[in-house]
Amino acid sequence: MGFLRALSVSQQIGLLFVALFGVLLLATLVAFTRTLREQTSAQQERHERRKRDLRAVWVGAVLFWLAWASGPFVSTLLFGVLSFLALREFVTLTHTRRADHRSLLLAFFVVLPLQYITVGAEHFDFFTVFIPVYVFLAIPVVSAFGNDPQRFLERTAKIQWGIMVCVYGMSHAPALLLLDLPKYQDRGAFLVFFLVVVVAVAQIVQEAASRVLRRRPVAPAISLSFSWRAWLSGAAAAGLVGALLYWATPFKPIPALVMGVLAGASGTLGELVMKALKRDAGVHNWGGQPSVTGAVGLLDRVAALCFAAPVFFHSVRWYFGF
Repeated sequence: MGFLRALSVSQQIGLLFVALFGVLLLATLVAFTRTLREQTSAQQERHERRKRDLRAVWVGAVLFWLAWASGPFVSTLLFGVLSFLALREFVTLTHTRRADHRSLLLAFFVVLPLQYITVGAEHFDFFTVFIPVYVFLAIPVVSAFGNDPQRFLERTAKIQWGIMVCVYGMSHAPALLLLDLPKYQDRGAFLVFFLVVVVAVAQIVQEAASRVLRRRPVAPAISLSFSWRAWLSGAAAAGLVGALLYWATPFKPIPALVMGVLAGASGTLGELVMKALKRDAGVHNWGGQPSVTGAVGLLDRVAALCFAAPVFFHSVRWYFGF
């Protein structure tokens, strides 16, 4: 610990990325060696699924590194692009009509840029209420100008919900990079790393616990892997990992544990909600065909983060009275 504290901020974050990419490289080598064995069709299917997940983690890690290395402006821009692609996937597979085009244009080309501009300008008080208050009131007004009352409430709610998850939720991740906490300047990358790790651990442990415990799912029509015991197991594991990572955060061990539980629990609940939305849309995975959205399955990868990021961000601000 003394050695780590003696390093500069840039050296500490550089060491973080060395460790991160080292673990990913090891996982990739293990996955490759397994492909050399003879496999059944079921094993091949599981391997392809793990391969896609591992590829997504590599992409996320590279984007995370680019976001830190390129500075606050480019990192905010990168997250804005991810929001755009995620919202595009969401809208592609939800029911809209011609009368909704004004609202969609407002969402993509006004709301999304303004949200990330306020994040980049560090106007945190405004960016936290811009979408839930002003945009949520503006969207139905703009849709009403389309003069189409058919399924008006449903269509409007879907657009509002897409903005809430894909833009509002996602925008809290780069906001963590810009928080100027006492005695924690320029270390926002560690907060993002902490958030991503505890959310990922909660998801992995919940999936594993659901297979081991074999409890009755809470909502079997939506998810066979979500039971209360599995969810609590994932949240507890996230809290434990959070406590172990306290040295990389501005928290002491107990607050770090609580933050890990909050982020992990909210992330897995968010994943359950997005599964419900997928079932409603009649799809197994977000994205459909590559030619339709251009970002197949992005929402599957970031759904938990979109729910956990606002909870974690505001918990951090509340804890420090910031």
